[in-house]
Amino acid sequence: MLTELKRRNVLRVTFAYLVVGWLLTEVLTTVLPTLDAPAWMSRAVILMFALGFIPAIALSWSFRLTPQGIRRQSDTDDDAATPGLRRKFDYFAIASVIVLVVVLAILGAQPTSTNQSAATSRVNNASVAVLPFVNMSNDEDNEYFSDGLTETLLHMLSQIPNLQVAARTSSFAFKGKNQNVREIAEALHVAHILEGSVQRVGNRVRITAQLIRADDGFHVWSAIFDRTIDDIFAIQDEIAEEVGSALSTSLLGDNANVSTPSVGTRTVDAYDLYLLALKERASFSFRGLKASENLLKGALAIDPGYLDAKTELASNYVHQYETGLIDVGEASSLIAAMTDQVLAERPADPGATALRIYVQTILQPMEGDSSAIADAIEKLERLVTDNPADHRIRALLGRLLRSALLFDKALEIYLDALQHDPYNAQIHYELGKIYADLENWQAARESFLKALELEPRQPNALMSLAEIDRRAGDSVAYLQYMLKALAVDPQDHEIPGGIAVFLYLLDLIEEGDDFRDQVFAIAPTSVIAYQVELARGIATGDEAASIASARRAINDDIENRKFAYSGAVQHLLRRALINDRIDDEIAWLENAAPGIFDINAASAPTKYRVAQILALEAWFTTLPRAELNRRIGILQTIVPGMGPEHFEDQGLEMTILAMQGDIDEAIEFALTNVLPESVLLNLAWEQSIGLAHFHDLGADDRIQAGLQVWRDEQAAQSALVKIYLAELSAQ
Repeated sequence: MLTELKRRNVLRVTFAYLVVGWLLTEVLTTVLPTLDAPAWMSRAVILMFALGFIPAIALSWSFRLTPQGIRRQSDTDDDAATPGLRRKFDYFAIASVIVLVVVLAILGAQPTSTNQSAATSRVNNASVAVLPFVNMSNDEDNEYFSDGLTETLLHMLSQIPNLQVAARTSSFAFKGKNQNVREIAEALHVAHILEGSVQRVGNRVRITAQLIRADDGFHVWSAIFDRTIDDIFAIQDEIAEEVGSALSTSLLGDNANVSTPSVGTRTVDAYDLYLLALKERASFSFRGLKASENLLKGALAIDPGYLDAKTELASNYVHQYETGLIDVGEASSLIAAMTDQVLAERPADPGATALRIYVQTILQPMEGDSSAIADAIEKLERLVTDNPADHRIRALLGRLLRSALLFDKALEIYLDALQHDPYNAQIHYELGKIYADLENWQAARESFLKALELEPRQPNALMSLAEIDRRAGDSVAYLQYMLKALAVDPQDHEIPGGIAVFLYLLDLIEEGDDFRDQVFAIAPTSVIAYQVELARGIATGDEAASIASARRAINDDIENRKFAYSGAVQHLLRRALINDRIDDEIAWLENAAPGIFDINAASAPTKYRVAQILALEAWFTTLPRAELNRRIGILQTIVPGMGPEHFEDQGLEMTILAMQGDIDEAIEFALTNVLPESVLLNLAWEQSIGLAHFHDLGADDRIQAGLQVWRDEQAAQSALVKIYLAELSAQ
């Protein structure tokens, strides 16, 4: 039988059919989806080749290909078939195999196709993305209303057990984008899309909604709702219930328990203000956070029991503290008050619980107790496990991990967060901060740029990009980003404050004064105002003014934001060293801030610990070497618990080496790690190089050569900035 199959070329035909069929199937099923062809076409291709297999084999048994064309087997003899024709047939089969291997290799090497295919296979069928409902109203101000409806439906659906809902920020990334349902579903890794429109006219609203199966465009459910605006909560409940029911029946099983929570209020005006607050908060700017706070307070004035508004307000205060709108003490008391109210009504609320843990933790390191961070990290990790899609909890956990210098672990947290919410601008921003901690500057830049692409209104990413350019030695690019940030958020007094200090350090007094005036116009009693005034006194050489400014900062016990308090302490100590009155100055500081130099204290505020680090310059001249080394040892154990801004300070490490008499090591460290940096990171170098502990370093010819490079670079940067600002002013 086998001999007969070979004689009739059945085996050759079978082999060729399978190879060619497989090749064409692979190519067509890969190409068709990219052309937005319906899913049934790919299935039809596979089915066509499968059904054609038996007829092809049957025909090869009865017919043969000869040089004279196709003939019946009975009309030919085996000897008549030319060997050349058979060889051509064999070559064709071999070539088909080679082509197949190459095609499979190419397809396997394409990351997009492979990843999409893998992602598609991993998509949970019980999953949905809620796209922003389109505002069909004539009034563009109603945009927040349609967005708010979307966000509320998303929140309500996310509470359905076993239903996977794409994150809000990633869904909103497709707002206004002309992309088909399948592309969006693939990007968000969901099987269904809920979309619709809202038309609000006066007191009436029409809402259309449809639930679409992404792979074939089939409408699982659709409906139109015509109601008065007073019925908006009933409409939301109805849509969520019907969508949940449709998904439950087809995906979760008929017996699934589908129940959706309410939006937390039944007062339309309170709900409107809450939605507006969410929109304002998205930029995380001074203006946006303050506007969001006022709107949330308005919502709570209308409905004091609106717990979601209270949780959002507590979160707002976290951002205000981090941004510099309020100090940590005020923030912590406000956050505690809000979260206590929420937890009294909803003891298991994950967002309020996470905020409560965070606020209990941030104060303790400030007071000198860094041990609480580890316990808080463990608690937040458990909350993240129980609430994997809640970015708020991940963000708080990431901040604490940074405080504990666990940068790699924080990186994992944010990369995992992107899997749940890939289009969240805030996650990309936080990721950029971690990359900066790890000194991966290119990755940090890319993350900040992505954050800006997703949310152009945020100033924080612009300021972070400015710092990267400053580190790279580009003063003009630094200023350009800072000015963009100021244009985005003109109410943020810290932006012109940072620019003013930068310009004063470049000895550009007149230019710096323009930005100083902005600080004093916006926030004359702020911490940054103290810092700017001190920087101006130093830049102008007005010693009396600079000392008076520094003492005001100590007497007023300002916060150490942007190292404002530390800068005042450092200036007073350095001027005292130069003027040979260090004992008197230390006595004054200890009287004004009792405990500021108590190195033996079991705990102390972080700003006092920083002051003790700065006091090493004075203690070098006043203490025996054994006592100095003892204090250095204590500080070396404390610094790592003070957060990333104090850890691995290059100047501190070089200072300690010099103070301990390791001059050769100090010189080598300076040549390897400090002097290769741009002078833009060390603009105050001339204020410290003349101090006693650096005397031997300064005498080294290599150090002097490196300092001359800095001196030349500083002059060049100053000239470039002066020209840039003059051109900008002339426009």
